[in-house]
Amino acid sequence: MSTEEPQEEDEDLQYFVRIGKTDLDGTKSVERSLSELNGIGRRAARIIADETGVDRTATFGRLDDDVIERVVEAVENFGDEVPEWLANHRNEYFSGETTHQTGNDLSMTRRQDINRMKMIESYKGVRHKRGQKVRGQRTRSTGRTEGTIGVNVEEIKEEQAAEEAAEEEGGEE
Repeated sequence: MSTEEPQEEDEDLQYFVRIGKTDLDGTKSVERSLSELNGIGRRAARIIADETGVDRTATFGRLDDDVIERVVEAVENFGDEVPEWLANHRNEYFSGETTHQTGNDLSMTRRQDINRMKMIESYKGVRHKRGQKVRGQRTRSTGRTEGTIGVNVEEIKEEQAAEEAAEEEGGEE
């Protein structure tokens, strides 16, 4: 049995903080919780925390509701304020705009881009269709999806033993 006393639940702590369509862990620090959101990395989380005036090491669920709202607004407007080199979706195909997308929007946009490449059968689209490496990585020794490669010694020994047993049966007659 454990000698630890059960911890009392903290009434001020929000265990889940909702940004967009994603629930973030309120028990972690602001920086770590924000970095769990698709499209927001550690650097972007640090920029958002500095921009809103929040201590990035503070527990996200213990913040006041108005501070959390400021963080949510900063995440939603992050694409408008970042430099072009930090955005994650540059030169959109139809409009040519550079945007920074987060959450489900990012995964949906990636899927659409890949499907467009497959439809027009660009080099990258063909590689996606075949399930091969897309960005120029080597494929001679890595990325193999078939079964075992090389010599299976145990299988060869079993085959030899079976052949010898068949020869001995045939020689006894």
